[in-house]
Amino acid sequence: MKIAIVTETFPPDVNGVAMTLSRLAHGLELRGHSVQIIRPQVENSSVVNFGTFDEVQVMGLPIPGYPSLRVGIPSPRKLHNLWKSNRPDAIYIATEGPLGLSALDTAEKLEIPTTSGFHTNFHHYMQHYRLPLLRNAMAGYLKWFHNRTQTTFAPSPDILRRLELLGFENLQLMGRGVDTQLFSPTKRCQNLRNQWGAAPQDPTLLYVGRIAAEKNLKLFAKTTHQLRKQHPNLKCVIVGDGPEKEALQKEIPYATFAGTQQGEDLAKHYASADFFLFPSTTETFGNVVTEALASGLVTLAYNYAAPKMYIEDSINGFKAPMDRSQVFQQKATEILQNQPEWQNIRNKAVESVQHLSWVSILERFEETVQNVILKRQAA
Repeated sequence: MKIAIVTETFPPDVNGVAMTLSRLAHGLELRGHSVQIIRPQVENSSVVNFGTFDEVQVMGLPIPGYPSLRVGIPSPRKLHNLWKSNRPDAIYIATEGPLGLSALDTAEKLEIPTTSGFHTNFHHYMQHYRLPLLRNAMAGYLKWFHNRTQTTFAPSPDILRRLELLGFENLQLMGRGVDTQLFSPTKRCQNLRNQWGAAPQDPTLLYVGRIAAEKNLKLFAKTTHQLRKQHPNLKCVIVGDGPEKEALQKEIPYATFAGTQQGEDLAKHYASADFFLFPSTTETFGNVVTEALASGLVTLAYNYAAPKMYIEDSINGFKAPMDRSQVFQQKATEILQNQPEWQNIRNKAVESVQHLSWVSILERFEETVQNVILKRQAA
């Protein structure tokens, strides 16, 4: 099977979507399929290693606060010429932006089977960017876009239910795996903790992800301040980048901002912390949660998406009722007061995600796409 993946983010950009697509692309290639990546041109593209993929770059515009990312501009002529001469069996569109829309239009004209992935709750972002009136309009656009494809993959049962209520059709679950060889407590490094100013006994709080308004980092800062009052030796580490970084640095001046981390370095940052605090309410899944569990961290997150699926409250981590900030803060306080219980919770966290292999996820994706191809051929 020859499959084209249309995306606006792919390694070396490091976020949940990019890493998911990397796993998907590499996994399909290992299973004998041909993979083509279409994405916006990136800076220093000559040093970017995309592996053995047939990688096609299109023009893009920079995203404020994310110097390594681009929004792909519509490229109908380029895509038409590309796919007419080198026709894929199916297309997977992972962006609803201008590039994704031109890919969808082109696929329809060439009658190429098309699937899509719902990776980002853009309609929920409107509230965080003070554009609440656009929320319904954005939801309507997303429904219109995805319903034009033959199948839309979503990462969790929570998201499937929400999309069904919004009128999305032909939905399929495509879960997320976690690399338990990479993300492991064995990567813990006291030398790294020393760089953070953390002695072995100092509890260390961690956040990993975009530093952006939709991640609810005001609650992270407020909770961190509260915890530091009770535990002055608490250290705080933030991994990631984004448009709110400067504001957050002013809000939490005592935190270590480690920037974007990848691979072994990212795994080392996870494992060298103790307490993973994740206040986001806009995730479609939350890969960072399963990575934190695999790394043996005590984790607190809201009860939806990945936390709802994989955290048993007070067993292998902790959950707060959705969007209840006072309960979230109270739970964080209680967790830090019960550090003698952490080791058992950390052990349970590691055990709880050992079964999350990418193999079964790839098999299901492959089967669904092949069925889409067969249906189009029979039509």
